[in-house]
Amino acid sequence: MAGLLEAVGQSLAERFSVVTVGGELCGFTRAASGHCYFSLKDADGQAASLRCAMFRRAAALLDFAPSEGMLVELRGRVAVYEPRGELQFVVEAMRRAGAGTLYEQFLKLRARLAAEGLFEPELKRPLPPHPRRIGVITSTAGAALHDVLTALARRAPQVEVVVYPSLVQGTEAPAALVSALRIANQRAEVDLLLLVRGGGSLEDLWAFNDERVVRAVAASELIVICGVGHETDVTLCDLAADLRAPTPTAAAELAAPAREGLLQQLAVLERGLMLRLDHRLQSLAQRLDRLGLRLARPSDALARQRRMLDLLAQRAAAAPGRRIELQRQRLEHLAQRRERGRAELLRRQVTRLDALQARLQALDPQHVLARGYAWLDDGAGGAVTSVHRLLPGAEVRAVLADGSLDLRILGVEPARKG
Repeated sequence: MAGLLEAVGQSLAERFSVVTVGGELCGFTRAASGHCYFSLKDADGQAASLRCAMFRRAAALLDFAPSEGMLVELRGRVAVYEPRGELQFVVEAMRRAGAGTLYEQFLKLRARLAAEGLFEPELKRPLPPHPRRIGVITSTAGAALHDVLTALARRAPQVEVVVYPSLVQGTEAPAALVSALRIANQRAEVDLLLLVRGGGSLEDLWAFNDERVVRAVAASELIVICGVGHETDVTLCDLAADLRAPTPTAAAELAAPAREGLLQQLAVLERGLMLRLDHRLQSLAQRLDRLGLRLARPSDALARQRRMLDLLAQRAAAAPGRRIELQRQRLEHLAQRRERGRAELLRRQVTRLDALQARLQALDPQHVLARGYAWLDDGAGGAVTSVHRLLPGAEVRAVLADGSLDLRILGVEPARKG
């Protein structure tokens, strides 16, 4: 078999001396020795993959850091890895050609969902400080569940765990993850959810970049912590969740506070409570001692009460006289106000009478007669106001200021109109 593999290797070396091939990086790892191992996938989505090895000398010449999903061009030679009988490509140089197809899809979807506001920091909700039950959405066959359960058992054994099984890889994984999220929210039996999976390539983690899963995470009424892949892996579910954890173990540690820390806090609170209780008891004991001393000398209390009674008696004796004096002063004040009011009223009445008298005197007919006027009447007391009421030979009476005259009309001459 070794001879056959060696012959195949020589044939490949003769047929393909130095070739250049392009594709998408997948499963890139750098060993402690400095050698790099990865696969090169077809960038057009074809089911073609080539195992690659890049030794330390060639890797040291790289001017960029290769990452998952990156589109590159490799130059090297085709060989056979005899221990496993596998075809591999020994890379002598690597040049970055751009982002791979999956990575381009990732960037486009991230930009579109970010524009809708699904990743806004304002949407992130704070974690419950002391959860009593935690839900885990992951595969029951993966190492992520074991890591989460181990971390919770070590860190917070008092917390109950509910597992919602789901596929985490493959074409059916997105629908399974959406269903698990829906079931967890419908049951509403946990305080928060852990959405976890172990590490892998961009293709392996693609279910957590599926738009259906990302929207289900963003719409979850339960708080979601997403811990998918390794620390360097970032999925769209990480961005949509309330909190991103670098690993499944870290997600478990973030979800529940350490039991030892809580016990230490309780111990501190207990000591503080005991100190306050002791201080309170000492204060009450001192107060009881003071009350006891006061009860031991009742004469002091009686003396205080006697002084209080004497003071009240003095105030009671002085109260009637003081009240009478206040009433007397009030009556004097009212009498003074009454006298002043009466005098003011009399003055106003006198002034009004003088004014009326002056008006009456101004209207007195006697004053008019004193100025040389006479008042005529027809002998029956009626006033003569017009010559048309008199005829020649009629008798009238004239009243002057100092007496009256009887007159006979000799003639009547009306006034001429103008």
